[in-house]
Amino acid sequence: MLLAEVAQATQRLADAGVPSPRNDAEELAAFVHGVKRGTLHTVKDIDFDARYWEVIARREAREPLQHITGRAFFRYLELQVGPGVFVPRPETESVVGWAIDAVRAMDVVEPLIVDLCTGSGAIALALAQEVPRSRVHAVELSEDALAWTRKNMEGSRVDLRQGNALDAFQDLDGQVDLVITNPPYIPLTEWEYVAPEARDHDPELALFSGEDGLDLIRGLERTAHRLLRPGGVVVVEHADTQGGQVPWIFTEERGWADAADHPDLNNRPRFATARRATP
Repeated sequence: MLLAEVAQATQRLADAGVPSPRNDAEELAAFVHGVKRGTLHTVKDIDFDARYWEVIARREAREPLQHITGRAFFRYLELQVGPGVFVPRPETESVVGWAIDAVRAMDVVEPLIVDLCTGSGAIALALAQEVPRSRVHAVELSEDALAWTRKNMEGSRVDLRQGNALDAFQDLDGQVDLVITNPPYIPLTEWEYVAPEARDHDPELALFSGEDGLDLIRGLERTAHRLLRPGGVVVVEHADTQGGQVPWIFTEERGWADAADHPDLNNRPRFATARRATP
């Protein structure tokens, strides 16, 4: 049984400050031994693989779990991730859930959706999978990230483009039903407070955006307004400390209605939405 090793590994990870030591110790045991986490009890003592302690040492040094296993789970997807691409977070799943409900409520036969700053492709792929007749487009600037995005989107029907989200998809202006984005939003002033897994391993391009973290969101407000049809909806993830700030970017004076903030599963402000006003 692996139980003694997993317990020891859990303690080591806890001592290193890893936020979810038991979960990660079990995930890494399952990864090394080629079994599902729920069947770890079937691994015999004689079959214990000493490489387990190598991957525990890497996690102890705060290398992201997903970089070690090469995979990240997001809603119903399993994605390939590693150095150069932002690892999707569980909080974003509730953002996508809201977007799916919003698109379904529109009663549009083939909704047109744009994902700005797609990273691993998690948001775009989830929407394409869960809104079967949607037409999903995604853009990413970073060549390093795109190497992973292309792997994840191979065989999918998502239209993936390389470019700057601020001027992307001019061929879709005024036609889009939903614009969604998980942009960089961490203030540069908070660099030292960012978890080592993100600060030392996620690309800076995907993390930081000016002194207050809202620089890119201010630009994307104009992009979303350009892309959306009247009545179309924008969904923007932000930091839980930015609750109340982001809806104020989507003002009536700039052509928006119904700007609001929404909580994640931990009841923290996590994303803002607004509707492009009808002229």
